Amino acid sequence: MELIDGNKIANDIVAELKAEVGAIKGRKPCIALVRVGEDPASVSYVKKKEKSAAEIGLESRIILPPVSISQTELFALIDGLNNDPGVDGILVQSPLPKHIDEVAVFRRVSPAKDVDGFNTVNLGKVAQEDETGFVACTPAGIMEILGRSGVDLKGKHVVVLGRSLIVGKPVALLALQKKAGANGTVTICHSATSNLPGITRQADVLIAAIGRAEFVTADMVKPGVVIIDVGINRVPDPTKKTGYRLTGDVHFPTVSPLASKITPVPGGVGPMTVAMLMKNTVKAYRLQTGH
Repeated sequence: MELIDGNKIANDIVAELKAEVGAIKGRKPCIALVRVGEDPASVSYVKKKEKSAAEIGLESRIILPPVSISQTELFALIDGLNNDPGVDGILVQSPLPKHIDEVAVFRRVSPAKDVDGFNTVNLGKVAQEDETGFVACTPAGIMEILGRSGVDLKGKHVVVLGRSLIVGKPVALLALQKKAGANGTVTICHSATSNLPGITRQADVLIAAIGRAEFVTADMVKPGVVIIDVGINRVPDPTKKTGYRLTGDVHFPTVSPLASKITPVPGGVGPMTVAMLMKNTVKAYRLQTGH
């Protein structure tokens, strides 16, 4: 069993981007990070993104509207960033307050600056295999992990557990694409799937993105499977200072001995998401400036 080191792959991408950005003359690529309110997880995520941008040499603008901001006011803020030629990428950190329609906010971000890849236009471009679009960061990171770990999906049965717009649907579309590294045969499973273990046992590559702690057990996989565990779940653990431990959607102790390759949690897919956000920002800069 080979443990796939997501931290190392993410660091490799950051190093490549740092060299690329360092060679850019004049204005550097710029990402605007919008965080509404003081949700502790959001504060931590935005700090990570700001730190990564600084390491690569990107400019980042941190915008912190109050939790009381109205949807109309947030739209106006996004419109201002859409029209600002000095901003290449825009990320609105989720979750947003309950009085704001998250999907409507994602759609408000200009497709040309939607480095999170959630705008309807960019999801459509993924389906059409249009390389000018932006792929959501976690699915893009999964494809990078597979490619850089020597896993070619051509002819392989890829089973995706989960059908979210953030991971499940886009990663299934990416695995299906007619291009090097992809060309997989894809099955998407979800809460209404019957005989789930019978399907997951057919997987050559299993992408677990169902959001349920340690859901995938040893009886659900075949020997030699490649497993990408996207889940990040908090499980109570009194032995930890925090009172919890992080675990994936896969029961790692029993499943990992059967896998040929597997991503751990933490340290697998997680670090890739921020790296791919930065890669999308550099891509947005090049598409918008022609440099």
